[in-house]
Amino acid sequence: QVQLVESGGGLVQAGGSLRLACAASGSIFSIGAMGWYRQAPGKQRELVAAITSRGSTNYADSVKGRFTISRDNAKNTVYLLMNSLKPEDTAVYYCNAEVMSSWKTPGVDYWGKGTLVTVSS
Repeated sequence: QVQLVESGGGLVQAGGSLRLACAASGSIFSIGAMGWYRQAPGKQRELVAAITSRGSTNYADSVKGRFTISRDNAKNTVYLLMNSLKPEDTAVYYCNAEVMSSWKTPGVDYWGKGTLVTVSS
């Protein structure tokens, strides 16, 4: 089994910064793509940013230029640095990872339980 644990959420004023981290642990042979999603009250979950195992990144238009995703493969950890935060960034942020538990098994998507980010105006 694999666990993803997020940390770093909290309350911040508009214009401020936060850094989220998500550490994967358990039965891990390798990890493919990792990403951050968010879900605001009354809205669907949406992709914020993703990063491949080789470091290629993809961002939602709403966060381009403000958020930076990175990963430390040795630590099985993905990060999300969020700058210039806006009230509309308020949401629960979820970590996602495609994990292979052995060389012969396909990747399986795992999710963290989420961390709340609240941006006050």
